[in-house]
Amino acid sequence: MEMTIDESKHVDDNGDIFVHRLKDLTDEEKQRLEAQNSRIIPDTKAARLEKEAKRHWDLFYKRNETKFFKDRHWTTREFQELINFKADERITFLELGCGVGNMVFPLVQEGFSNFYFYACDFSPRAVEFVKSNSLYDESRMKAFCADLTTDNLFENIEEGCVDIASLIFVLSAIHPEAWSKVAQVAYRALRPGGVLLFRDYGRYDMAQLRFKPGHKIADNFYMRQDGTRSYYYTEEELQNLFTNAGFEIIMNTYVQRRTVNFKEGIDVPRIFVQGKYRKPSNGKAEMIQIWQ
Repeated sequence: MEMTIDESKHVDDNGDIFVHRLKDLTDEEKQRLEAQNSRIIPDTKAARLEKEAKRHWDLFYKRNETKFFKDRHWTTREFQELINFKADERITFLELGCGVGNMVFPLVQEGFSNFYFYACDFSPRAVEFVKSNSLYDESRMKAFCADLTTDNLFENIEEGCVDIASLIFVLSAIHPEAWSKVAQVAYRALRPGGVLLFRDYGRYDMAQLRFKPGHKIADNFYMRQDGTRSYYYTEEELQNLFTNAGFEIIMNTYVQRRTVNFKEGIDVPRIFVQGKYRKPSNGKAEMIQIWQ
């Protein structure tokens, strides 16, 4: 079944705009993107960044500990799949790329007592921060290291055991050549009918436009100052990625919002891509685009 793209906007109660079209660039923004091409990262350095990806993320958590990312209290608002269950229904949740637990622990605090949580990350240091959190309870959760570009996730969980998985601001840090493997790993982890919740950076997000020459690795793929990397997606790229892995598309759209901090005088437009991808119950995927 072919998906029909609705060009109309949907605005939620928080002012976030959900829309199926790319941002229109100003002339200044086009010049910024063109300037990035004046000094591309050499292939040898790009290969070294890939080889040392785990070390860069471990150093990131050594510097920032648990203080860099805010807890994701917005997930139950954006992803109704987290709350559309009976109170006594046993749910297995997997956070792929958990960092220091910024999604898992808010769910624990909100009283998701019927959930069993798996949380995995590339960085051993991040996993240790999860385990040292006062909310970590081994009777309700298990945190472990896993490289999503390999099969080693399944050393800690069984295939097809997960009801809900999340992949939030994770895929963009991984080399594009490995994305299909990550999507396949997520698919294998989910039970039939299970759902993958996704959010990541969208094409022409302000963070992409701000990169200076010397940070671009490849088209829409960049090195940050600390050696970690980020990619900026179109919804079409993600639709193709996850449908090729076998998922049904429930939702796949740009989210335009503003990050505002009045105290620091910050008012920045942001662009993300948000998705909900379901492993078919009958083994046959369809694309069903709905506003949620």
